[in-house]
Amino acid sequence: MALYIGVMSGTSLDGLDIALIEQDSVIKLIATHYIPMPDALRTELLRLCASGRDEIARSAIAQQHWVTLAAQGIHALLNQQNLTPQDIRAIGSHGQTVRHEPARGFTVQIGNPALLTELTGITVVSDFRSRDVAAGGQGAPLVPAFHEALFGEHTGNRAVLNVGGFSNLSLIETGKPVAGFDCGPGNVLLDAWIHQQRGEHFDRDGQWAAGGKVVPQLLNDLLSDPFFVTKGPKSTGREVFNLEWLRQHLGHLPALEPQDVQATLLELTALTIVESLQSAQAQTETLLVCGGGAHNATLMSRLAALLPSTQVSSTATYGVDPDWVEAMAFAWLAHCCLEGIAANRPSVTGARGLRVLGAIYPA
Repeated sequence: MALYIGVMSGTSLDGLDIALIEQDSVIKLIATHYIPMPDALRTELLRLCASGRDEIARSAIAQQHWVTLAAQGIHALLNQQNLTPQDIRAIGSHGQTVRHEPARGFTVQIGNPALLTELTGITVVSDFRSRDVAAGGQGAPLVPAFHEALFGEHTGNRAVLNVGGFSNLSLIETGKPVAGFDCGPGNVLLDAWIHQQRGEHFDRDGQWAAGGKVVPQLLNDLLSDPFFVTKGPKSTGREVFNLEWLRQHLGHLPALEPQDVQATLLELTALTIVESLQSAQAQTETLLVCGGGAHNATLMSRLAALLPSTQVSSTATYGVDPDWVEAMAFAWLAHCCLEGIAANRPSVTGARGLRVLGAIYPA
């Protein structure tokens, strides 16, 4: 039995999720801690997702702030649990993705693991995506192997859907290798649009979207993006789907009510998830949803309506809080790295083979 900590900061940039797991014959979530992302750091990390002035130095400074925040959260979690750094075998730190372009052979997550080791006194495993990309893979999504370990003991066709900034599916089918891929935007456009229009960081429960009307022409234009007709393995990010992408589509249409745009963006998220699932695993019996999207009641209702033959529910139904699944995954990935266990899945990422993922920074 060993204890691991996972640190996850996703594309939604709302904060840092820190999860403590016990890794034995089963994976057990022991404790969690959440740190909201300071507005100034969030703004700077968003700016770093595109080229800009002095971005190398700015990136180095931003990741120092990110790591300091992560270390504070880790120490707070240890104190809450009456643990010392010596009780933790390793931290699995995803870092913050600022660029993801596997077609060009790279993915960049900043997070200064050397500094995180110094500030915590705990071995850190990081840079999980690069080895898969080096092997010709997408480097994402990496969570399907963990989803399989966590939810794969049941028979039948099951899918796990993570809706963070982007949405991705893990397809778990008895007797077959786990499959998975990114579906498209999850919350990224919904969050960006409501922030621009109303100054809010997210649409709580999807209430603003629920009060709008879907605009068919806009929806069809958005769905025409080549990404949506590409078969997996595939992954995406802010390089493709961002406010400028949305503005280009809006520019072809008469002025629309902002709330109707929000409703259309939610429908885009729902439809791209459902169409991806039905094309890849038509007879899905259960769809388990995690990530921030699991709390969007409007999105969850829409998924259930579009999938009448599938039981749609939060991972909480199976005893796993949807907010902590990804942080748990990176704690588990640290375990796999230290044990020399391959944690990518070529059926998901398209890599040339199984690879041990991560770089180790010993305490």
